[in-house]
Amino acid sequence: MIDLGISKLALIGAVALIVIGPEKLPRVARTVGALLGKAQRYVSDVKAEVSRSMELEELKKMKDTVTEAARDVENSVQSGTSDFEKSWSDATAGLDGTTSSYDANAPLGSLEAPPIYKHPKKNWRIKQKAMPQWFKARTGVRTRTQSGAARVARFRPRSTSAPR
Repeated sequence: MIDLGISKLALIGAVALIVIGPEKLPRVARTVGALLGKAQRYVSDVKAEVSRSMELEELKKMKDTVTEAARDVENSVQSGTSDFEKSWSDATAGLDGTTSSYDANAPLGSLEAPPIYKHPKKNWRIKQKAMPQWFKARTGVRTRTQSGAARVARFRPRSTSAPR
């Protein structure tokens, strides 16, 4: 970078004072300061973006290694289970005098029929009636029908004047 000492800065300030003049120097200094601030913010934004992209690349690499390790584990478990099933079927083939009809590649739920859908027979009105009265009172659920005029009369503010 540029090496500016105190003597060089003083020389630059003196030249600026002579060239610009004492009246305009504060405004020029403010403008230069604002521009330097914008430049520093821009540099910090660029640095943050670069570091963010580097972290993203590292995370992608880590994700790839984890997915590859998971795939390897899945393959090893699958080969181990197929070997076990094969050895199990060989070991149990002669016990009953019949051969095993188990297919290792068949899906697990293929032996049973799928469950049949049954409607739950829920009724919304029954659920509303089953709500306790104290809960309805606390939450403000209307339990009785009331006309608009009756509702207005019910919530009308009481007059403070003496009764007639």
